[in-house]
Amino acid sequence: QVQLVESGGGLVQPGGSLRLSCAASGSIFSINHMGWYRQTPGKERELVSRITRGGSLYYLESVKGRFTVSRDNPKNTVYLQMNSLKPEDTAIYTCQMVVMTSPLTSRDYWGQGTQVTVSS
Repeated sequence: QVQLVESGGGLVQPGGSLRLSCAASGSIFSINHMGWYRQTPGKERELVSRITRGGSLYYLESVKGRFTVSRDNPKNTVYLQMNSLKPEDTAIYTCQMVVMTSPLTSRDYWGQGTQVTVSS
């Protein structure tokens, strides 16, 4: 079993910043993709950012230049630094990782989600 624990959400004013963290623990052989999704009521979950073990990056077009994803492999942790936040960034942000628990087996794992609210 692998567990993801998230932290860092909260309430900020437009233009403010937050840093989300997600740490994985359990039976981990390696972690390939580390990413962040977000979802608001009435909308499908969307991929915000992703970083692979090799360092390849993806950003949702609307967050480019404002968000930065990074990973700390010894800590099995992924971060999302969010700057210049906008009200439309308000959502539940959920960590997702593709974890290999053995050399031949992998599985998607999800965190519990953390609320980010951008409002005056």
